[in-house]
Formats: sequence, structure tokens, C-alpha cells
Amino acid sequence: MNNKGKPVYLIPYYLWIALFVIAPVVLVIYYSLFDLDGNFTLNNYVNFFTPVYLRMTLNSFWYAFLITAFSLLVAYPAAYLLTRTKHKQLWLLLIILPTWINLLLKTYAFIGIFGTFGPVNAFLDLFGMGEQQILFTGFSFVFVSVYIFIPFMILPIYSALEELNLSLLDAARDLGASGWTTFRRVIFPLTISGVRSGCMAVFIPALSLFMITRLIAGSQVITLGTAIEQHFLVTQDWGMGSTVAVFLIAIMALFMIVTGGSRKGVQK
Repeated sequence: MNNKGKPVYLIPYYLWIALFVIAPVVLVIYYSLFDLDGNFTLNNYVNFFTPVYLRMTLNSFWYAFLITAFSLLVAYPAAYLLTRTKHKQLWLLLIILPTWINLLLKTYAFIGIFGTFGPVNAFLDLFGMGEQQILFTGFSFVFVSVYIFIPFMILPIYSALEELNLSLLDAARDLGASGWTTFRRVIFPLTISGVRSGCMAVFIPALSLFMITRLIAGSQVITLGTAIEQHFLVTQDWGMGSTVAVFLIAIMALFMIVTGGSRKGVQK
């Protein structure tokens, strides 16, 4: 295949990027420059830096951090055990299987589980704790989000662990390293690329959640994702909703650039 023929095969890729990545972003930026009456304005960008939206931004980062951190705490040991168990393909299938189920169905399932008359409250009632308000709390939101995102954290970490050279672990043990020291000085540093990929796969979508936030947390958790939903579907202020979306896109792009740059630095 000559070099002249290669760009022809890239045409579908360029068309896809232009139509479904660049064009939507340009359209969002365009809408962000207009107010409710359709007049050109930059007030939307000024309003974003008010305490209300800055608080939403902090909330978004905080909950995205919590979701990512708890996902990592559960996913790393799970991925490590998965590499040491039999029937790996079966266990991988069981981990991937929940991702095939519609997100809305899984969310409504947790509404039933955490509801007043759900199995969780029934279990708590057995111990005399009575009915607890589990739904519409930050805890329920983080729990459900971790459940939904955790396969995307496990898979890249599992891939990194599978590529690990086991002779390095034997060498660490021969040199007298304890299990914790081996993990801290050998296993984790060599699988940091999988951890970073998993964190990106969880943190970025968690930053813009709105459906799970609305159904599970109600009005107790307000983030940039719920603000965008409110502006587009309730107040019909597409300009302000687009402005929030522009900043959210910028934050995600910056996060990807920073993590991508650090990954290249590690590889070098």
C-alpha cells in the first residue's frame, strides 16, 4: 500500500470527527453566545463565574473524585484476584455483563432496592434500625455510580496486570521484599498505566452525570450535568446551558491533556 492511498481510508474517520465531534462543539459554542431572547451576549460566560456555578463545579469535581477513588479501591484488588483465579474468561464475562443492561433500567432497579420498602430497608429493619432515608442522598448517588462505572476501571487494570512480568515478582521475593513492599515498589508502578486509563474512563463521564444524579440523588446533589439538564429542559435557557457545557468540555479536554502528558512522561 503506497502512502498516497492512505488518506482515502481516513476519509470516513475525518467525516465522523467533523460531524459528530467538531460540529456539535461548534454548535454548543455558538448557542452559548446568545441569551433567552436570541440576542448576542457574553453575559453567560460572566454568570458562570458567580458563586452558584462555581459551587456546582466544585461539587462535580468532588463527586467525580469520590466515584473514581472508590471505583479504584474496589477494582484494583478485584482485577488482581482475577489474574490469579481460574476461569478468567467467565469472570470477565460476569464483570462485563452489567454493562449490556440499559443504564436507565439499572438506575430504576436501585431506586427499588434503596426505596422505603426495598430490601435494604427490610434488612435494616431486622436489626431494629427502622426505615432509613437511603435514596436522595450523596451516599446512594456515589454507590450507584461506582456500581455502574466499576467495570470500566477493572478492565484496563486487569489488562495491565496480565502484562506484568512475573519474574520481577520472584526477584522481589528473592531479595527479601515483603508482600506490601512488592506491591508498592514493583506491581503498582508497573501497572500505573492501567490505573490511569481506568481513572480517565471513570472520572470524565462521572464529571457530567445528570440522569443518575437526578433519579438517585434528587435535589441533594447539584452538579454541572444537572445544571445543563435544567437549562435545556426546564428553563429553556439554551445559552446558559451551552455555556456550562463549554466549560465542562474544556475541563474534560484539559484533564485528558494533563493525564496524557503525564503518561508520555512516564513512558519516556
